[in-house]
Amino acid sequence: MTTPEQRKALIRKLLKGIETGDPASVAVVDEAKYIQHNPQTHEGSEGLAALFARLSETNPRVNVVRAFADGDFVFAHTEYDFSTRRIGFEVFRFEGDRAVEHWDNIQSRRGPNRSGHSMVDGPTDPTDLDRTEANRRLVRTLLEDVLIGRRLDRLPRYFDTEHFVQHNPDLEDGVTPLRAALEAASDDGPVVSYQHMHRVLAEGSFVLSVCEGTLAGVHSAFYDLFRLADGKVVEHWDTIEAVAPRSQWKNQNGKF
Repeated sequence: MTTPEQRKALIRKLLKGIETGDPASVAVVDEAKYIQHNPQTHEGSEGLAALFARLSETNPRVNVVRAFADGDFVFAHTEYDFSTRRIGFEVFRFEGDRAVEHWDNIQSRRGPNRSGHSMVDGPTDPTDLDRTEANRRLVRTLLEDVLIGRRLDRLPRYFDTEHFVQHNPDLEDGVTPLRAALEAASDDGPVVSYQHMHRVLAEGSFVLSVCEGTLAGVHSAFYDLFRLADGKVVEHWDTIEAVAPRSQWKNQNGKF
């Protein structure tokens, strides 16, 4: 059985294989069981190998900025330089030594934001491993209470109001700009609307949440990476991606 660190290394190797298009780079994937949740990618490892071959023609560069392990899951924060520059989160589920399921969320790279932060800079290694479950619970409650429940006055319960660092390219450091963005509304309702929490993954001080909702009325996936210290969120990274219409899906497994 592979260890969490070995699984992280396997996923780093897999993602770096995008640069070469080498079909052997997908050997970590269990072809017989693999479930693909990227709607734009065909099912099975042949589909993944074909995707890598196509992407390699653009002379891509892949940098795995952060990688974490949580039980049978490995989740990675990545930057891609293809024909365009993108930032993504990749989530893999393992059975034994092989990856059997994959989700992702990718958007165009923008920034730096008004506080000078890029979408990926900042600490990369988890600390406080003994607080993994406490941090997971805090983020779950934050999602239910504030982002989905829209009790925005409770933001200070969860965020370090003095030292909160923001990597979203449209925002800046501090809780006040975040609250303003969440309060923004149009005639159709909130501009940013979190509606369903699908998954919360954690390793120590880092917690990744996977949510579904709408952005300016568009069906979207929200992947939010939080770094916590002393029971508060002190740093935040994210990607937001529109969910492709079902008519464009290349598999039927769903985005989430």
